[in-house]
Amino acid sequence: MMRGMGNMQGMMKQVQKMQKEMTVAKAALDEKIFEGEAGNGLVKVVMTGAKQVTDIKINPDVLDPEDAEMVQDLVMVATNQVLANIDAETEKVMGKYANTIPGL
Repeated sequence: MMRGMGNMQGMMKQVQKMQKEMTVAKAALDEKIFEGEAGNGLVKVVMTGAKQVTDIKINPDVLDPEDAEMVQDLVMVATNQVLANIDAETEKVMGKYANTIPGL
């Protein structure tokens, strides 16, 4: 019976270690900078991994008062691209933990 308790304690220590590693990995992801762009760089959206917009760059060549809809579309495409980049990196970094800890 004692042997089972030792195994349980060892497993709990492993889980705690993994949780600490996950916290560190998530914090690093949250601070990482990601970019998305549209129109061959005419519009760029910059976000942190925590999905906070830090910058939007719009090339003045794309600013046409008669065609604001195009700029809106480019901003939307760039935003969706940067969000997809964040999600892909998050899955790459954090996905290994989901397969390791039972019940997650």
